[in-house]
Amino acid sequence: MSDKKQQVSRRQFLNYSLTGLGGFMAAGMLVPMLRFAVDPVLQKSASDGGLASVISVDDITDTPQRVDWNVDQVDGWYESEVNRTAWVFKDENGDIQAFSPVCKHLGCFVSWEGSDKYQNEFFCPCHDGRYNKDGTNIPGTPPLSPLDVYEQEVKDGMLYLGEAKPRE
Repeated sequence: MSDKKQQVSRRQFLNYSLTGLGGFMAAGMLVPMLRFAVDPVLQKSASDGGLASVISVDDITDTPQRVDWNVDQVDGWYESEVNRTAWVFKDENGDIQAFSPVCKHLGCFVSWEGSDKYQNEFFCPCHDGRYNKDGTNIPGTPPLSPLDVYEQEVKDGMLYLGEAKPRE
């Protein structure tokens, strides 16, 4: 064996350098994608299902009343407090109903008896959208689907509301 050190040729040096640089760039692209895929699995889930206490059951009447509450919302790293609103009442069977106030036509705010012309109805002022007391849209008016219904739970005499879901 010779005692001479083997020298790296220019071609080998460029080959090693470009391979290392390519590997570094590939890792830079793959790590965020891997984090995006794995991060939801590592997040802890809400134990209460995202329900918030909004009103005492004893205060709910057969006339729809506006109920406002706040929830904490996290978007990425930004935490904020968001206002929510619902129309809450007891129907003729005594069951609690909680409807979203967002019109299904253009997203305007729906009010109970919002028009003198249409009594005992939910009314949207954007395009005269109307809903029956049960939240179903009145045929011949702009909304094409009924008001969304909030997830709800009654616990310890309090009404808890979650997310608004479209009717099935």
